[in-house]
Amino acid sequence: MPRKYFRKYLPSHATILQNRYIGWFGSALKHHNLWHLHRRSVAGGVAVGMFAGLIPGSNPVQFAIAALLAIAFRVNLPIAVLVTLYSNPFTIVPLYFLAFKLGQLALLESGGTLPPLAFGLESKGFSEWLPAALDWLTSIGKPLLIGLPLLALLLSAVGYLVVRWGWRCYVVWAWRARQHGTKRNKSAS
Repeated sequence: MPRKYFRKYLPSHATILQNRYIGWFGSALKHHNLWHLHRRSVAGGVAVGMFAGLIPGSNPVQFAIAALLAIAFRVNLPIAVLVTLYSNPFTIVPLYFLAFKLGQLALLESGGTLPPLAFGLESKGFSEWLPAALDWLTSIGKPLLIGLPLLALLLSAVGYLVVRWGWRCYVVWAWRARQHGTKRNKSAS
């Protein structure tokens, strides 16, 4: 099980309780679900990380929000923070485009594609470029403003369900393999 692999790198519950820096947070970081790997905690950590990964801002902002949400919902904190990395410079444009399209769908707009940004402004000064960029942002603002939370909630729900289902499938598969091995050992005796 991958859980055994990750246990080598995650701190033990006793180590967490003895850490002097965690004392500053009181009992907030001492809940066992924040650090243990079990189906509910990991699935919740993935859901929190998927949600926090779409919050506009840099990675430290997303990490902090994922950590706060993990503490609030008492789900695996390292998993929640790690999962936020799915939104990165390579994936953010497709994710925001998907959020824009989802926002258009929710608002029942059929605007087609994103309004084109005035690419002919590269040689222009900042005073001409800034109003064009702001105009472009306001034209996509409402669908994006609606679509981002919707996409974050959708990705969170899908992530939670996929982890719960995958974990259950693995447990059933391992249990059947163990049962099959036990039957084979009994017939060989």
